[in-house]
Amino acid sequence: MKPIALYSHQYGPNPWKVALILEELNIPYETTFVDFASVKQEPFTLLNPNGRLPAIEDPNTGIKLWESGAIVEYLIDQYDSTEHKISHTSTPETYFTKQWLFFQVSGQAPYYGQASWFQRMHPEKVESVIDRYVNEMRRINAVLESVLSTRDWLVGDKCTYADLSFVAWQRWAPKYGGDDLYEKYPHVGAWMKRMEARPTVRKTLEDQDRAIAEVEAAAKK
Repeated sequence: MKPIALYSHQYGPNPWKVALILEELNIPYETTFVDFASVKQEPFTLLNPNGRLPAIEDPNTGIKLWESGAIVEYLIDQYDSTEHKISHTSTPETYFTKQWLFFQVSGQAPYYGQASWFQRMHPEKVESVIDRYVNEMRRINAVLESVLSTRDWLVGDKCTYADLSFVAWQRWAPKYGGDDLYEKYPHVGAWMKRMEARPTVRKTLEDQDRAIAEVEAAAKK
């Protein structure tokens, strides 16, 4: 199998969500980091006219895709349809995993992204805006807690892409959602620990930490 080209960014969680799925499915891939200025220009906009990361090019099928949720679904359909390492075979569970992926894409990612932006990047500290997005972060965790208080995984009796799709954003949840987040939502914290114990998750998070450290070291030179 030829390696899939993954266009990523050191800080952005969404590309690392895709990297984790690639790791879980043992799919060879090569990462190209694209800075935020370049994603708005050609040649990248010829691949993704929305000018966002991630994007992939799969030389095995010829497909080019952007939007992390669409990429995850593609990887599952294309490369996990036989072994079902991180997916289910039964009809209800198949749709339940999609349901949680869509919740991650439409709920977790945008609210976490805005909460971190207004705390870390915005030139002014607008407390009402920060409060809004932190409260939404906590609401997302409350939804997860309501389910994970009764079972270990979001769908069925195993870890699936439904769970793993949350990791790249959830790792930052205590930093931007409050140090007491996992005191209030302990089952979410335990769920994250179960996922962080997986070799693929550890590798992906370590890869991101290393990439960030390299960027920050270069900036100091």
